Amino acid sequence: MNALYNISIFLYSILIKITSPFNIKAKQISTGRAQVFNYLKANIRHDKPIVWLHCASLGEFEQGRPVIEAIRKEHPNYRILLTFFSPSGYEIRKNYDQADYICYLPADTPKNAKKLIDLVRPELVFFVKYEFWHHYIHQLKKQNIPLFLISAIFRENQLFFKKTWWAKWYRQMLFGFEHFFVQDNQSFELLARIGVFNVTRAGDTRFDRVAEIARNGKQIPLVERFKGNNQLVIAGSTWKPDEELLAQYIHNNPGTKFVIAPHETKKANVERLTSLLKTPVICYTEATEDSVSDKQVLIVDTIGLLSSIYKYADLAYIGGGFGVGIHNTLEAAIFGMPIVFGPNYLKFNEATSMVKLGVAFPVTGYESLQSVLSPLLSDDQKRNSIAGECTRFTNQNLGATQIILNKVFNKI
Repeated sequence: MNALYNISIFLYSILIKITSPFNIKAKQISTGRAQVFNYLKANIRHDKPIVWLHCASLGEFEQGRPVIEAIRKEHPNYRILLTFFSPSGYEIRKNYDQADYICYLPADTPKNAKKLIDLVRPELVFFVKYEFWHHYIHQLKKQNIPLFLISAIFRENQLFFKKTWWAKWYRQMLFGFEHFFVQDNQSFELLARIGVFNVTRAGDTRFDRVAEIARNGKQIPLVERFKGNNQLVIAGSTWKPDEELLAQYIHNNPGTKFVIAPHETKKANVERLTSLLKTPVICYTEATEDSVSDKQVLIVDTIGLLSSIYKYADLAYIGGGFGVGIHNTLEAAIFGMPIVFGPNYLKFNEATSMVKLGVAFPVTGYESLQSVLSPLLSDDQKRNSIAGECTRFTNQNLGATQIILNKVFNKI
C-alpha cells in the first residue's frame, strides 16, 4: 500500500510541474514547494521551541488562526511555523504577522517528511480538519512528536470507516495522532467505533475567530451612508450562479439595498457583475460617502472588509451554495441575522445546525429565494426573533480554542 500511495504522490507532483506553465495555481505550488527547504534553512531558529500548524487552504487557516493567536498570547515562549497545501491559503496569508515562519508543505514523501521535521524540530504539531499525510504522520510518530487534529469532522462515508483493504491501511494514520479535537458527537462516535478513543468534542474554533472579529469590528462610514434608513442584504463570497439569482431579485425589489462582495475581486469579474445589474450600482473602491446614497447596489471589489460589513445587514446571503459548497456563514451569524444560501451546504455542520434551528434558509432557485427573502424582510418581528436565536447559537459554541490549549499544554 505504501508503494501505491507513493506512486500517487509522485504522479500528482509530476502533474503539477507539467501544468505549471499553463496554470497559475500549479505554478505557485511548484515554485513554492521548491523554495521551502532553502527558506527553512535560512530562517529557522531554535532559541525557542517551535509549534507547527498545518492547514490545507484559507478556510482551514481560519480554523487554525484562533489557536495560533491564543498560543502567541498565552505561551509566548514558542515560535510558530505555519504551512499550507494550497496557494489560495499561502498567497493570501504569507505575510500573516502572528506566525514566525510561513511556507508551503512539501510533497508527502518519506524524504521530505524526515527532512522538514529534522529541520524544524517541532515540539508540538497541529493539523487542521481534514489533513492526513501518511509520511508526515509516520515521521512525527517515529520521533515521538505529539500531533493533534483540530476542528476535525468525520463522516461515515469517509475511507476510514470502510471495510476494504485500502481503508484498513488508510485507517492506520489515525493512530499516529496524539489527540483529536472534533466538532460534533457524530465524529466522536465514529472514531470510537473503530477503536479511537483519544478524542475530545471541542467544537469549531471558527466560532472563537468570528467572535473576536465582531468584538474588534471597525466602523465603515461608507456602508452606513449607503444603507441609510433602508433594509440591507449583504451577499458575501458570491459566485456567478449566486449573482444571477440575486440580480433578478434586486431588479424586482428596488426598495431594498444590497452589498455584494464577490468571491473573486479581479477586474474582469467585477465588470461582469456590474454589467449584470440593471440598477444604480457603484464599486467600493470608486465610492465616496456623497456618491453611494442614491445607489441600490454596492460592490465590494476589495478584500478584508466583508467580516466587518456584515454588522450592517438585516439579512445575509452566503455564496458558494450552487457550486462546491457554501462559504463562511459564521462571519454573518455572529452578528445575529437570518442567513440564506444555496443547496450545497450539507458538508458544513454549522450550516446544517442553523437550518435545523430555523435561522438559516437554503434556496434552490429564484422562486424559493423570493419566498424566503420577501417575508423575512417584511416582518421585523420574525427577523428579530431569528436574529436572537442566531446569536444564542453562536454564543453557545464559543470556547473550542481554550479547550484545545488547556488539553495540549497541560500535558507538557
